[in-house]
Amino acid sequence: MASNSKCVALVTRGSGGIGAAIVRCLAAGGVDVVAFTYTTSNGAADQPVAQVLEADGRAKADAVDAGNADAIRNVVCQVTRDFGHLDILVANAGIIMAGPPEDATVDAFNRLMAVNARSVFFTATAAAQVMPEGSRIVSFGSGLAERSAGPGTTTDTLTKAAPVGTTRGLAHDFAPRGVTVNLVHPGPTDTDMNPATSERATRQRTKIALNRCGSADEIASAVANLASPAASFVTGAT
Repeated sequence: MASNSKCVALVTRGSGGIGAAIVRCLAAGGVDVVAFTYTTSNGAADQPVAQVLEADGRAKADAVDAGNADAIRNVVCQVTRDFGHLDILVANAGIIMAGPPEDATVDAFNRLMAVNARSVFFTATAAAQVMPEGSRIVSFGSGLAERSAGPGTTTDTLTKAAPVGTTRGLAHDFAPRGVTVNLVHPGPTDTDMNPATSERATRQRTKIALNRCGSADEIASAVANLASPAASFVTGAT
């Protein structure tokens, strides 16, 4: 991947929050095609599509359940068929489940694992099979993976830690193909899911050196760097 021009990217859960910021950032950086998935739109996918088009890129939006391994693999194949190749994958989909660990049901736990852990593995392995040399895979975990925020975060900590092992393993598996695999752990970020004005965010800020939440655009810029030719010697990193 000599440059972002002519590149095709796929971002899972790209219709809002950090995902939408990544879609915007990649398009603004010259990525030719930015495809993304969403769960339920109600028009939420329209704005990222419009922003890609405004950046003179091409966009594709698909409704996909990130917890469905077959569906997510099918999207990877479809994007490749539609545009001829896939150069950048950002596995951004994730959900949260807070509360006492003893209250977690098997069904809720399985759903959390499906989206936060299993989808990262199956999206990445599907993508690596069709990606050319020099491609990039960037997955998402969470600051909770290494620093528990306190009681009630065990399930999130567990499932967000899983991509750490996945990233380190796949970095070795895909290195012979020239595909890098890296992981981003966002800390508290100002999104609809965690607005900076909420009581929870106020508590979180006391643990942050800069005493503020990050912005979705700041997280997106880190992802864009890892997806760029400048990060060609970075792999297996968290």
